[in-house]
Parts: sequence; C-alpha cells; structure tokens
Amino acid sequence: MKWDVIVIGAGVIGCTIARNISKYSLNTLVLEKSSDVCSGTSKGNSGIVHAGYAAEPGTFKAKFNTISNPLFDQVCKDLNVEFRRCGTFVVSTIDSGINQLEELRIRGEKNGIKTELILDKKKIKEMEPNLTDDANGVLYASTGGIVSPYGLTIALAENANMNGVEFRFNSEVENIEVKESSKKVMTKEGEFHTNYIINVAGVYADKISKMVGLDYFKITPRRGEYVLFDKETLKLNRPLFPLPTKKSKGILAAPTLHKHVFFGPNAVDLDDKADTSTTTEGIEEIIAGGLKLLPNINLRKIITNFAGLRAVSDTNDFIIEETKIKGFINVAGIQSPGLTASLGIADYVIDILRDSGLELLEKESFNPRRERPISLTNFPNEKKHEFIMKDQNYGNIVCRCEHVSEAEVIDAIKRPVGATTLDGIKFRTRCGMGRCQAGFCTARTVKILSKELDIPIEKVSKMGPGSELFVSKTKFKSVWEDKK
Repeated sequence: MKWDVIVIGAGVIGCTIARNISKYSLNTLVLEKSSDVCSGTSKGNSGIVHAGYAAEPGTFKAKFNTISNPLFDQVCKDLNVEFRRCGTFVVSTIDSGINQLEELRIRGEKNGIKTELILDKKKIKEMEPNLTDDANGVLYASTGGIVSPYGLTIALAENANMNGVEFRFNSEVENIEVKESSKKVMTKEGEFHTNYIINVAGVYADKISKMVGLDYFKITPRRGEYVLFDKETLKLNRPLFPLPTKKSKGILAAPTLHKHVFFGPNAVDLDDKADTSTTTEGIEEIIAGGLKLLPNINLRKIITNFAGLRAVSDTNDFIIEETKIKGFINVAGIQSPGLTASLGIADYVIDILRDSGLELLEKESFNPRRERPISLTNFPNEKKHEFIMKDQNYGNIVCRCEHVSEAEVIDAIKRPVGATTLDGIKFRTRCGMGRCQAGFCTARTVKILSKELDIPIEKVSKMGPGSELFVSKTKFKSVWEDKK
C-alpha cells in the first residue's frame, strides 16, 4: 500500500496535523518510535496555553501563538477536553522588574495581544491570595489558560483515528529513501511508501531531516525538571511566571486542571536526546524558584518529580516549511509556545500540502466530535450507582487515590488508539497519578492489561519494550493464579 501522507512523530503537533489531515480523503499514517502518543516532549509540557505577549514579534512563535490561542475553546469543546481560560501572571518582585513588565506589555501589543499591568498590591492579592508579598507588580493576560497536554494529545489522536488515520507505534524510523516517484520510510516494523512526509519528530527532527540529505538546522534537547504537589496543597488560580530570561520563561508555579500545583521547569541544554533524568541540583533549583512565587507552600506535600525535553533549534524559532525535496516538510524546533501554537501550525501545514500539489478533497463523513471517556469522579453518587448497575466493573476501584474503576481502565484499552502500557493507562485515566504514585494500583492495572490485551504478565510494560515489570514467575504458586 502507498500512503498519501506519512507523519513522523505522535506528539501534540503530529497529532494535531494528523487530525487536520483526517478532514480530507487521504490515506494517512502516523509513525511513532515510542509505544504511545505523547511520549516525548509533549508529555513533559507545562500545559499552559500562552496569551502571546512573550514571543518576539515577526517570528513563527509569535504568529502561531496569536493565531492558535482563540481556537482552543472550540477545538477543546469538539474533543471534550477540559480547557480553563484562567489568565496568567508575570510577577515582578524587584523595582527594575516593572520596566520589564512594561516591555512585555508593549511586545504583546505588537503581537496584537492585550494585557494589563497591575501595580495595586491589594488588587494583586485579591486575585492571587497566596502570591508572595514581595510582588510589586504583575502583567495580567486574561486570555492565557491551562489544558492537560497529554489529555489534549490523546483526544486529537483518537479523533484522527476515528476519521481514518492509522497509527503505528514502536516504529522508529531508521532511514528514508527518496526517489523521483516516491519516498520509502524504513522502520524496524517494515517499509512504508508515500509521496509526502511531515517530519514532526521533536528532538529527533534534525536526525530525520538528515536521512533525506538535509542538514541545515540542529536540535538541542533542553531538559526541564518539575516537582508536583498533592491535590489542594494550596489554592492557586492561575499560572505564575517570574520575570523571563533570555533563555526561558523561567521557573513557574502553576495549577493543573486536577487541583495540583507544580513548580518548574528549569532549563538545561544537553547532548543526550533521551535524558529525562532528574537531578538533586535541578530539584533544588526549581524548588527555590517556585518558593519565590509561593513562599508558604508546604514542601512536605510534594508527591513526585519528573523531567521533559524541549526541542530547541539553533534558529531559536519554529522551522515549518517544505524543503527543497518536494513533499518533504520539516516541522521542527517546536519549543514553547509549541502546545499553544499547535492548532495554527496544523492549519499552516495543510496549506503547505495544498501548495505542494496534494489534492485535498474534504470528506463529508468527517466527524470533529470525540466522546469523552466516563470518569466516575465527575458524577454524583446516584449516577455512579447507575453505572455500576449497568456494568459491575464500575464498582471495582483500581486506583484509590484517583477513584478510577476497572471499567474505566478497560475503556482506555479499547478506545481508538487505546492504551497498551501502564503509562498509557495513567495518562488516559489518571490511574497511578495520585498521592501514592501507583503503589496501590500497579498490580491491579497489570492484571487488567494482561487480560484485555491477551498477553502474559511478563509482557506488560510501563512504557513499551524494555520497560517490562516482571521477568518470570517464581517457583512458588503465582498470586495471579490464585486470583483466576
């Protein structure tokens, strides 16, 4: 089979592009080196939908941030993804910081973004009671918001798949052969032929580009570490940014949609494109940075820490273009505000495909809607009882911290682009994201995965091949056999 379009990479940009392409009568394939969508840069994302004041005017970052921000309301409504337009603060705690806030406000105006400089300490405290008393001014952007980066990416992938896009996981691209009539993409899982390739491979985008002989940019992985606090540790209404540096937006304190607060990220440039380790120095750095904004938070409430990588190009801007090789499109260097910019980037890529000569016939059957998975925590007890009466698996709680039932885990496996790993279950159901960090639910989730995927316990993994939890049975009778 020859594919019309192959998308390399299933992060938020790749999945947004795939969903946009699914509106047309095309055979589209997404290749992903990991075992699931949102397994790289997108997973370690802060989930901030930026207003658009921070990017340098005239850059792709500014252009697509500004275009995309207003689109989130409708897209998240269609996909049944929670999105909260709560606004954001940039916080000054020094006298000279007010000038920086004013510079950001003016930059925002150039980008077409309206912000408000607030210097009234009483008003600031009313809007954010737990903010440090040292704050002498904030830049308030009312159009900023928060979204779940993995929730959005999974929803985009599900909707794309519902509309005909095929996903292949554990399919790392090893080489690409370019011929006059077509291109051949070679992976460990087989060869795939196409006329159009969209390279959205995150920190590996330069490597993919080199496979077709294009070596004109470099991607540096920039690690960002985070710490996450237990639910309701402290009330925070919106993301709080410090004054930015030339390198990054700084270490922020932000709420999540599920009532957690996190600190991070820091910014450490690396050579290793797979290094998502956390460090003592990094954790100390982000805690110190977060405490400058929220000094009264209880550090004993930290429940986990993690790290992600940003794909930083040597142009310090997004690279989005059809290359001199017709049909080969680079979408690279998508660092912050990449998640925010994703919707506009995807529309732009469609324009590139059209201009390149690909015939785009809209499908009458395209369905933009995606049904939201059932989550018992969203319903009153009476409704929960109705679910249990229809399916007793709703009454079997797998994750006590997040109140996730067996029925929800099974649904996560059976949905379009369903979960096949513990991480896949976690990001779809929140099973394992609570206070005990999977201490209670791991064994139960493993058992369900084994049964539903019809694989041995030894084949169940955390995040794909090489991360299996068990090697073999002991000589004693297995606990799994007792429960059969």
